[in-house]
Order: sequence, then C-alpha cells, then structure tokens
Amino acid sequence: MAEFICLFGKDSASIVIKQPKKSPLFLRMIVLVFAMVCGLYICSVCLKQFSLQSSQLVPNPVDSHSSHVITRIHYPKPQTFNRAECGHNPVRFFAILSMQRSGSGWFETLLNSHDNVSSNGEIFSVMDRRKNVSSIVETLDRETLDRVYNLDWFTSASKNECSAAIGFKWMLNQGLLANHVEIVDYFNRRGVSAIFLFRRNPLRRMVSLLANSYDRYAKLLNGTHKSHVHSPEEADALSRYKPVINSTSLIHDLQETESLAAKALEYFNTTRHMVVLYEDLITNPTKLKQVQEFLSIPVKDLSSRQVKIHRGDLSDHIKNWEDVNKTLNGTEYEKFLRADY
Repeated sequence: MAEFICLFGKDSASIVIKQPKKSPLFLRMIVLVFAMVCGLYICSVCLKQFSLQSSQLVPNPVDSHSSHVITRIHYPKPQTFNRAECGHNPVRFFAILSMQRSGSGWFETLLNSHDNVSSNGEIFSVMDRRKNVSSIVETLDRETLDRVYNLDWFTSASKNECSAAIGFKWMLNQGLLANHVEIVDYFNRRGVSAIFLFRRNPLRRMVSLLANSYDRYAKLLNGTHKSHVHSPEEADALSRYKPVINSTSLIHDLQETESLAAKALEYFNTTRHMVVLYEDLITNPTKLKQVQEFLSIPVKDLSSRQVKIHRGDLSDHIKNWEDVNKTLNGTEYEKFLRADY
C-alpha cells in the first residue's frame, strides 16, 4: 500500500511521512487467527481431560519391585449397574499370580475382608476359558478380563459400586505362562498390577497338593471334599492323612517348582508387580500393610475365617519322612526339612 508524503512550507523544508490507515479486513484476520489458536488450545485441554476420565497415572508410593514407578487408576463404567456416587472413586486393577496350594485362597479371603477390595477367585479354572485365553487377550472382548475390570463380573466377593481395587487369581498353569507375551502387553496397557504369591518352602506345598488330591476322592469330611476349612476340627480331620512323597523324583520336582516361579518373574518383569511369600504373611504383620499400600487402598486390619490344615513340623505330615529326610540331607534343599513358621 502506498505511503502519503506531505510537504509543508514554501521551501518544503518539512517533510512528514504519514502511514495509511490499516484495512479493517486485516484487523479482522488477526482476530480470527487469535480466536482459532485459543479454540485449538481449549479443545486440546478438553480432549486431554476426557482421555483421563477413565484412566489416570499417579506416582507409585511403594516399592513395586518393577522398573515402572507409576500406577494407573481407573474409573470403570459398568454395563450392568450404576456406580452412583462412587463413580468418581478411582479403582486399581490387580491380579494374584500363584500356584495351586500356595496359600492364595487364604490370601484372597484376607484381601476380600477389606471393604473396598473385590478379588474374584480363579476365573480361568474353567477349562473353556483357559483354552481361549489368547483370543480373549488379543480381542479384548468382555467375556472375561474386560468384564472383571469393568466391574461386570459378579461373585460373592464383588463390592460393586465402591470397589477401590478389583482383581482375581490366576494360576501359572492356567494359560498364564503359555500366553505371557499377550498377557504382559494387556497388563501394561490396562495398568494391571501383579501380586506374585509363592511359598518359600515348596516341600510344604507338595504335602498340601498330595493331601488335597487324595481328599478329592476320599472326601474325608462326611463325604464332602473341601480344599479349605473353617474350623480346627475339620483341619485336624484332613491332616490325619499323611501322603507318601516320591523321594526318587523329589529333588527334580523341587527344582521344577523353583524354575516355574523364576520363569514367571522373568516373563512379567516389565509389569508393575510385587512378590509376596506365604510364610512372610504368617510371621510378619507388616506384609499385609505393604500389599494394601501397593494397591493404594486404605490400610486396615484384614482377617480370614480359614484355618490352616497342616500345622507343625513336616515330619508329622509325611508318611515316608525318613526317605524324604535322607534324600534332602546334605543338599541345597535341606533347609526345607525344618519348620519355617
């Protein structure tokens, strides 16, 4: 646009250069661009808040034995009921990864005694679900995992509306290790924390396995099989059976158990996880506090009605104790012969 030059005086000694007035169209363009920038910023903030509505990352307050230092909180929106006033309460996702007869049933009843925890048992103990673990994880349908974490899986443990932590038990031999790549990916994407529960003394677990397997057919309690009992009388009745342990394959069997646990920890190393030993839960009261802190739930006194079946020295519960004692003495597994709690 041309500039105006004005001359004043006869000799034109004074020269004033006068800028032209800016076009109203130009000013309107500036306002429009500014409005668009502001609009884009507001939209980005809104989208960010919307994406965090169902899942948020928060600092992890305790040592999770993992390279990940953040945990994820969720705001599930169940299809089968309305969370009502609890809809704004965050929920943590977890899974108890363990082996049969490692104390996971007792441990789960302890967790479920918390007002805000729902642990739904072994959802993959049913063979049909176990066969379809891979497809379930890959397709992320609502039949199993998604239903559990969406609060749409109903069991006697369900707290529904005001659950602060939701999970289940998953045994290592229920498709967990066979499909570990897909499951680890699912856990990391959905923010599922893993709690590994093992026994320090696998020899005691072996006794429990054999005795429980025998009772499936013997049904020692008035013709009824019970994996867990709630009275000292029932515990004493079941503990009267003393299994015979194969001393020839004993060391190999103990090695296999240790190898299985080590493999699980290796496979799930990238997840947020913690390791809990059954014996520590019995002897160390702070362990349950650590578990609750790991789940970021209010710490409370937890209790269970279950009664331990095999109490006292192992020599009281193994029929061929002399053979077992001779086999393990002088080996790295000799320590398992002694009482550990």
